[in-house]
Amino acid sequence: MTDRREARFGWLFIGPAFLHLLVFALIPICYAFGLSLFKTRMIRPEKAFVGVDNYTFALHEDSFRNALWNSTRYAILSVPLGIVVALAVAVLVNQKLRGVTIFRTLYYIPAISSGIALSMLWIYVYLPETGMINSGLHLLGITNKTDFLSQVEWAMWGVVVMSVFTGLGPRMVLFLAGLVGIPQELYEASALDGATGWRAFWKITLPMLVPTTFFVVVTSTISALQIFTPIYMMTKGGPEESTDVVGYHIYTEAWVNFNTGLAAAKSFVLLAAIVVISLIQFRLMRNQLQGYSAA
Repeated sequence: MTDRREARFGWLFIGPAFLHLLVFALIPICYAFGLSLFKTRMIRPEKAFVGVDNYTFALHEDSFRNALWNSTRYAILSVPLGIVVALAVAVLVNQKLRGVTIFRTLYYIPAISSGIALSMLWIYVYLPETGMINSGLHLLGITNKTDFLSQVEWAMWGVVVMSVFTGLGPRMVLFLAGLVGIPQELYEASALDGATGWRAFWKITLPMLVPTTFFVVVTSTISALQIFTPIYMMTKGGPEESTDVVGYHIYTEAWVNFNTGLAAAKSFVLLAAIVVISLIQFRLMRNQLQGYSAA
């Protein structure tokens, strides 16, 4: 009787969360999958069942392939760079210094700020005439005014640099938690053996951060493949579709071209790509994680 009562209370507690998940996640996903099997336009109510034709068309469409490549390129550039910067900052703010909590808060502020507001801020940073970067270069005697967001060779890098800044806070907190969890006895023992500084970092800190690093890599990759707001605000997929990532491409297909069925199919192609990449990352990190657990 007691077990049944506890079970009822358990379902009562998880009920609101489950209802939210059902209404705002599971049902929309099922509806989107059904929609992806039809040829339909938002401004036209009629539907024509086409099966997997939307998926076949998407995989053979040059613009969608370009969007997949741009998303992959963005992830390859932003994820490693963001992890390196976040780890470096986490090591710095892990020092026992007066006022270090203020710096931790400052680094985390972008994570709780509006993505639109941050994008607008970085647009002003990249302005060709009065932007912060070009103004700084002018003070150094470099008068060439570069329009970073309007040049093919710079636009993607502009978005990548912004993503490193905006994603710094959550990654830093995760690495900081990992650093706090490393037993100090390991560093004391290594100091007795003469291993200090960089040697202790490479031999102790990095190996002990393997689970944290793995989690940050997976979550950062998923986030990178889903990027939308900075592209929508800063580049609109340009110039010359050099920043037309999958998220923005799907938005354009659905809300500009009104091909909702095709847009839904492309969404599930992105979902499949994320699942496959995540599984590959799990397989690549399996040995390291097993070694960590054994240790």
